[in-house]
This record gives sequence, C-alpha cells and structure tokens, in this order.
Amino acid sequence: MAETDKTDTEIPAGVNDLELRDENGNIARSFLTRLSAAIADRDVLALRDLTADLHEADLGDVLEDLSSPQRTALAALLGSDFDFTVLTEIDEAVRLEIVDSLPNEVVAKGVQELDSDDAVFILEDLDQPDQEDILSQIPARDRIPLQRSLDFPEDSAGRRMQSDFIAIPPFWSVGQTIDVLRENEDLPDEFYQIFVVDPAYRLVGTVALDHLLRTKRPVRIEDITDEARAVVRTTDDQEEAARLFERYNLLSAAVLDDGDRLVGVLTIDDIVDVITEEADEDIKRLAGVGDEEISDTVIKTARLRLPWLLINTATAFAAATVIGVFEATIEQIVALAILLPIASALGGNAGTQSMTVAVRALATKDLSPSSAPRIIGRETFVGILNGTVLAVVTGAVAMMWFQDAVLGLVLGVAMVLTVTLATLLGILVPLTLDRVGADPAVASGVFVTTITDMFGFFVFLGFATWAFGLF
Repeated sequence: MAETDKTDTEIPAGVNDLELRDENGNIARSFLTRLSAAIADRDVLALRDLTADLHEADLGDVLEDLSSPQRTALAALLGSDFDFTVLTEIDEAVRLEIVDSLPNEVVAKGVQELDSDDAVFILEDLDQPDQEDILSQIPARDRIPLQRSLDFPEDSAGRRMQSDFIAIPPFWSVGQTIDVLRENEDLPDEFYQIFVVDPAYRLVGTVALDHLLRTKRPVRIEDITDEARAVVRTTDDQEEAARLFERYNLLSAAVLDDGDRLVGVLTIDDIVDVITEEADEDIKRLAGVGDEEISDTVIKTARLRLPWLLINTATAFAAATVIGVFEATIEQIVALAILLPIASALGGNAGTQSMTVAVRALATKDLSPSSAPRIIGRETFVGILNGTVLAVVTGAVAMMWFQDAVLGLVLGVAMVLTVTLATLLGILVPLTLDRVGADPAVASGVFVTTITDMFGFFVFLGFATWAFGLF
C-alpha cells in the first residue's frame, strides 16, 4: 500500500512536554529521537507540533544535528510551515543541501516572505541558473531590491543591507508620522529610527523612535531631526561598517548609493553576524583551513586543508636543510638532536602568540602606522623577557639532564635569541604583508614558522658547534 502523510492522526501524548535542550545546552537526545521517528513515519502533524514554537536559531541547531536525509525530509514534510528564516542560522553546506532539495517555486515563495537581507543571504550562494529562476518567480516589487543587493560585491554593505526601511519628508508633523506608522501594515518587522529624506531621496537626517514618541503631535519632523552620525556606502566593506557600529554604538545606520540616495539600512543584528563571521574567518585563515564548515564533507574538508599542509611540507624541508648543515655536529653530540624540538617549539609558540595579536589588531584597525613603532618596541622587550625566563628554565633542565653545563648554556642562549626574534617576527610579518596588500591572516603563519624554525636551528646548532669546538 502506498505511503501517505499522517495529517489526520492525533498528536502523540507527551510531544509538547519534551525538553528541547539538555543540561549542557545541547539539543536533547529525547527530542531528536522523537523528531526522527516522526520524520520516518511521515507524521506531519507531530512534526508541526514539535517545531511550531521553536525559535529559528533552535530549529537551526536541530537541523544540524539531524542526518542529511532527515533534514531534507523535514523541510519537505513541513511544506509551507517550514520557516525559511532558519536557513540563515545554519552552516552554508546544510543550507545549500536543504535549498537544493526543494523545488525552485517553493524557495521563491519562502524567500519572498523574508526580510530582504535574509533573502539575499540565502540566494547569494545558489548557482546562477537557480538564482535567476527563483528571482523570476518573485513579483517585481520584491525582486528588484533583491537583484540590486545581489549585484553588489559579496562582502559589501550593499549586499548586507535591508531594503525595507521607513523614510518620510521633513515637512510632516509628528502626529501625521505616528498615524501613518499605525495605519501602514507594510512596515519592517523591527526598526529603531526613521529616516528623513528630501524629494530626491537624499538623506537629511534621522529621528529616533523614543524622540518621536515624546514629542507633541503638531511639531514638524524637521524640528526634531538629528544629523546622521554615521552613514555607510553600498560599496563599503561590511567589516568597515561593523567598526562604525562599534565606534558609535549604533543600532542602525543608513546605506547610501553613489548618488547619496538612501537605498537601505544596516541593523545591529546584521552587524553581529558580520563580526562573528569576520572573527571566524580570521581564526580559520590563521590555521590554514579556509572556508571550512563543521558540516562539510570529508572530501571538501580534505581539499581545503591539503594546500596549506603541502606548503608547510615545503617549509619543513627548508628548515631540515639547516639541520643538515650541522649533521656532523649532531653525530658527535646526540643530545643536540634531543633538544632541537625544544628550540623549535618554544620559538614557534612565541611567534604565534605575537602574530595572533597582531593579525587581530590589524583586522580591527587597532594597529596603525602611528602605533606600530610602540607595539614593535613592546614586542621586542616581551621577547627578551620571556626568552630569558625560558633560557633559565630550559638551560637548567638540559644541564641536569645531560650533566653538561656547556650544553645548558648553549640551549639558554638559543632560547633568548630565538624567542626574541620569533616574537618580533610575529608583529613585523603581518605588518609587512598588510603594507604590500596581502592578507596577514592567510600568509603570516607560514612565514613566521619557517623563519623561526630555520633561525632557531641555526642559532642552537651553530652556537653548539662553536662552544664544543667542532669546526
């Protein structure tokens, strides 16, 4: 007998009593078990009851915990009850998987009900043919703002902005404005200020909602209009826009086109996402994992990681050549080979510490040409201080381990020089790469690690060769 959706069955007892999260904040196994069973049984009524009251962020976590077939089945079974907002809360790989499983007409209807910025967020990752097909099924009034945003560069404010905003002329009264806001049903779901524009839609200023509500009805809007403290251009990088929000404690900001016309608005929820994405991106680039997501397949994950591993292989051989130069020294003093990893590891860690701080400071514009000399001086003294402490510790351990004071002294001297140089390189390499236009987050790690290893090996083995008279 053919399988049918159980739209007429009764809701199983206890469905509404299930706890969504366990004591650790993870999606509860009991909830996932019940949801999985409802998906397997194609029990639409139970699925609706289980997901109806979930916040989109919670449903996003649920989707990421389900298997691939279960995710697509859940979206298909919910049909019109599937909230497309949840797609903005999940990894790109999971989002594309779900969208690709749905007919384009369903996707078109789903994104049409979203805020424009959320709709663009979903559409921008689709293949061009699917994107064009979906857009063609959306009415012109909603399609044009989406298409305009998609035409802007990927990480620009124009791509991030919301096209729904409230703009009024300066000659309106406060009472007239309040009446229009109350009567107009076609308003953004959330807004924090009203934009005042001239007939050409050029921005005159803004009126905060609290200011509007505290003013007498006869007062003209132009009399309570504040100058816009900060505006964003459509072509501005989203990270620059985020810094503007941070600097001026903004809740929203106007987005202007090249003709100074108001075309959109950025809100604080968008900026929080930008800050999270940019920080996540910097961390991943420092580790050489690119745009990897936790939900990516094995093949994609391996493909993203392998290039940097191959580069590191080349740099490792370069460092190994330095060791090869002192092969005769190592043959005579085997203890040097045992201690080599110490010189390499501590120098590398010191360089990574300094580099991480520098890359993040460059990203947030806290490290500028004017402050660079002071920071470089600070890092130099930090390297000397930490190197001296490590020299005493490692030198003493080596001396007691091998009963050789000269060996302890050699390792101590190498520690001071290596850690100092590594700490200094950690700040100089990102600054240099930033100056020449390269991304410090991507390339700094390779340069710092390679130079630190080669210098550390050379100093340690070279000083040992001299100290033990092995020329």
